[in-house]
Amino acid sequence: MDKRNAMRAGAVTAAATLMMLMSSPAMALVRDDGDDPGPGLSVGQTLGLFVALPIVSFLVIAGLCMIPGKKK
Repeated sequence: MDKRNAMRAGAVTAAATLMMLMSSPAMALVRDDGDDPGPGLSVGQTLGLFVALPIVSFLVIAGLCMIPGKKK
């Protein structure tokens, strides 16, 4: 019974690995028709968009959630 489970686990692992390899982003280097990327972001814009904006959003939402508790 253990041999059957080991074979099944091996088959599932092999299939999952094959699917991951087939869906890898290696083909993302080839431009598609109509693909028109814009200009890149600077370091400041990137940090502002992906670091500062989520932190500020979190603080605003947390502040709005704490307002009802502070009034009592």
